[in-house]
This record gives sequence, structure tokens and C-alpha cells, in this order.
Amino acid sequence: MRDSHRHEPEHCPTPLSAGDAAKGSQLVWAAALTGFIMVVEAMGGWLTGSLALLSDAGHVFSDVASLVLAWVALRLALRPPTDRHTYGLHRSEIFAALLNALALLVICGLIFREAYHRLFTAPEVKTGLMLVIAVVGLLVNLVVVLRLRGHAHGDLNLRSAYLHVFGDLLASAAVIVAALFMAFTPFPWRYLADPVLSALIGLLILGGALRVGHESLHILMEGVPRGIRLEDIITAVTELPAVHSVHSLHAWSLCSNLRAVSLHVVADYATEAERRQILREVERVLRTRFGFALTTIETECDEICPADVIASRVRHLDTPEDNNLGHRH
Repeated sequence: MRDSHRHEPEHCPTPLSAGDAAKGSQLVWAAALTGFIMVVEAMGGWLTGSLALLSDAGHVFSDVASLVLAWVALRLALRPPTDRHTYGLHRSEIFAALLNALALLVICGLIFREAYHRLFTAPEVKTGLMLVIAVVGLLVNLVVVLRLRGHAHGDLNLRSAYLHVFGDLLASAAVIVAALFMAFTPFPWRYLADPVLSALIGLLILGGALRVGHESLHILMEGVPRGIRLEDIITAVTELPAVHSVHSLHAWSLCSNLRAVSLHVVADYATEAERRQILREVERVLRTRFGFALTTIETECDEICPADVIASRVRHLDTPEDNNLGHRH
């Protein structure tokens, strides 16, 4: 027979840990530095006539926005669950990352349009001042990248902000190369290096935006977490003693570093103590091998569902009263 709904969810508070506090301080510090560089490069691009510097300033503007959004999302994610948001506000990280990606796409379009026009009428550029500003931007971006690198591997929003700044680091290096080329080569077409470089910067930004946007949409669409295969979960759980099969398996992410899973486990048990031991073993496997922080497990002691049904179909409810229809597979 099947146990009535005896779920074992994880209830975790979200206090401000030392790691989260460090992330927040690094984001504020990085936003202040990149904001300074944005102003310097925008003024420098206007004074020198360099589209590459103006493009980089636009990129840095998106850096500042991404860092501020990352900080806001971090603060929201740390707020405790409420009766209206039972998982808290972890998903705000993903919305912020998606907004960052969309902002980058807009900036790419503006850069490509201006670079296209300048290919036909490339203006003279004051390469000396351009070079000085690019070197300052390179040094500041290098410092910011090194400070953010340790926090950018698990958190999608922080990784988005890190990609912004890292892309700008590469762009600053490319601006330096272009400034040197335009300053020390005699070719009459040397000033074409400025719009060509701007287009390359745009391509760099575009690649990062598409990657972050794709992953953000995958999480928002309740996709299976990156690197997880449902077949691997089933294999790991059914290797446990007394477990026969798994069905109605669903895995998703609340944010980039918080995974959730629900499943039905068919197993042999005769007492409540044995059932709870099976639950503990299944939860241990889900946590240690797959990194699931939120688990909901239902136990059954007879095979009532087809063994080949892994992910059960979810039925849309027409009215709130449909919730009283009881459990359905």
C-alpha cells in the first residue's frame, strides 16, 4: 500500500552568512570603482572621438547596473520566506541576471550600429589620451575582476556581473592595442581600427549575454539543474537497500545555487521506523551526490504506477476547488 502524503521537505532559514556579507561588500566596492571608470571613459570617448572608448563606457554602464542589480538581488534572496512567498525571494537573482543579459543585448545593438556608420566615415582619434584612459580602465577592471573571481562560480547573478567586468577588462586591453596601432602606423586607414575594435567588443558582449540569458530562462522555465540527469538520480536512489523504483520525479532550481527535487519512492518497509530510515537514506543521497537543498519525498510500499513513468504529467487546475480532488499521478 501507499503511505498518505508524508513529505519530508527541508525548511531552511536564510540568515546573512559571512560569505553573503563578503559578496555584498565586494559588489558595492566593485560598483563604485566601475562607476568611476564609466565616467572617465565616457568623457574620454567624447574628448578623443573614439567609438571604442564610448563603446567600452557603455559596457561599463551595464557593468555598474549588473553590480547594483546583483547586490539588490542578494539582499532580496536573504529575506526569509513569508506566507505569500514560501520559498523566499531567491528567484530575484535570476530575474536580475536576465535583466543584465537584456541590457547587454541593447548595448550590442547600439555599438554595432555606430561601428557600421564609422566604417564609411572614420574620424580622426586622439590616440594619446585614448591610450592613457584605456590603461587606467584596464588596471581598475583587473582589480575588480580579481576581487569578484572568488564569488563568481556558483551564483548566476554574481557570475553575470563577473562576466560584465571581465569582458570590459578584455575590451580595455583591446582599446590599448588599437590606440597603439593608430598612433604608430602610417596607414591612411588606421582609424578604421576604432570601429572594427568596437564591433569586436560588441561580439564579446553578445556572447556573454546569450549565455547568461539562456541559463536564466532555463531556470525560470523550471528546467532540470545544469549537470543533473534524472536517470542518474533514479540509479542512485534505487541502489539503496529496500528501494524498488522511483517515479513522479521532478527536479528544478530556485536560483543558480539552490536546487529542489520531489519524487515518489517505492520500497519495502513494515514499520514507521523503517520508512523513516529509507527517507533519511534517500535524502542523504540527494544531498551529497546531487546537491539538492530542498527535498520532498513520498514513500510507497507497492507498485501502483508504471515503472517507466519518471516525470509525471502535471494537470492544470480550472478552479481553486480542484485542489480538493485529492492526489493524482
